[in-house]
Amino acid sequence: MILCVRFRLEPADEAVLPRLVDLLGEFTPVVEAAPPCEALADVRGALRYFGRTPAELASVIRVRALALYGVDCVIGAGPNPMLARLAAREATPGTTLVVEDPAAFLRDRPVVALDGVGRATARTLCGYGLDSAGRVADAPLAVLQRLVGAKAGRELWERARGIDRTPVVPHAVSRSTAAERAFPHDETDRTAQRRALLSLAGELGARLRTEGQVCRSLAVTVRYADRSTTTRSRTLPEPTAHSAALTALAYAVHDSLGLQRARVRGIALRAEGLTDAEGAAHQLSLDPADEKTRRIEAVADRARARFGPRAILPGSLAA
Repeated sequence: MILCVRFRLEPADEAVLPRLVDLLGEFTPVVEAAPPCEALADVRGALRYFGRTPAELASVIRVRALALYGVDCVIGAGPNPMLARLAAREATPGTTLVVEDPAAFLRDRPVVALDGVGRATARTLCGYGLDSAGRVADAPLAVLQRLVGAKAGRELWERARGIDRTPVVPHAVSRSTAAERAFPHDETDRTAQRRALLSLAGELGARLRTEGQVCRSLAVTVRYADRSTTTRSRTLPEPTAHSAALTALAYAVHDSLGLQRARVRGIALRAEGLTDAEGAAHQLSLDPADEKTRRIEAVADRARARFGPRAILPGSLAA
């Protein structure tokens, strides 16, 4: 049995997701994070160990998330990740939806709800009257393979019947990572907000370099005094973990928001589209200042690894 736990996190609170994933790890070691607010947990062993049903175990998880972190969640349970995710989308806040009969659960759902079915594939299938999971499941396998290809056709046919062979991968490389700063009072000073962005970009950059990753885009989320939020993202010129490049883009996104005298409660920065640094292309620079900055960054990383994260800081953050 797989649980899909969708935590009801505000965009600026996404940095708490690793702690919530650790909470799930107290019940089962097979937990896969799916940022920004979701996690999959294979609880087949946990159900036997704790002697509980999926709904009962989900209730315990929900209570602990609320008690320890003040975060509510919706939980879907099913025999595989696809069904668990679909159940989580259907569940109402504070509840658990358990899929007991996959065929009945899927039958009337639109074909686009199935994993791996995008707009183009859905358009092709609907053109032949295969607009629901039930109709796809009833169609001959050979017909689906002629429409979308041999491999894709078989996967589509299986998923329409509730079969998903995708495993839950613990400690899988995350597709995004986030950090957040909350102000002690409603902040209207643009300089203080930019200092927070500088700190966040440095933290994310150091984290990415330590893990051997680069990101393709950044998202800035601003939380206001009335608890509303604004999120805006922008793609980097090239995948990078260079703190200076992350800071420059974070500043540009922040400037585009035109906050002026807005009362800001907190700022979050999320690095998205993470990929292995070794496989990422890097445009060679002829700017000696850029190369010098990167060498200094490497030295600073070694110093922080040895003496702590605050061993070397930008001058504006040292106060």
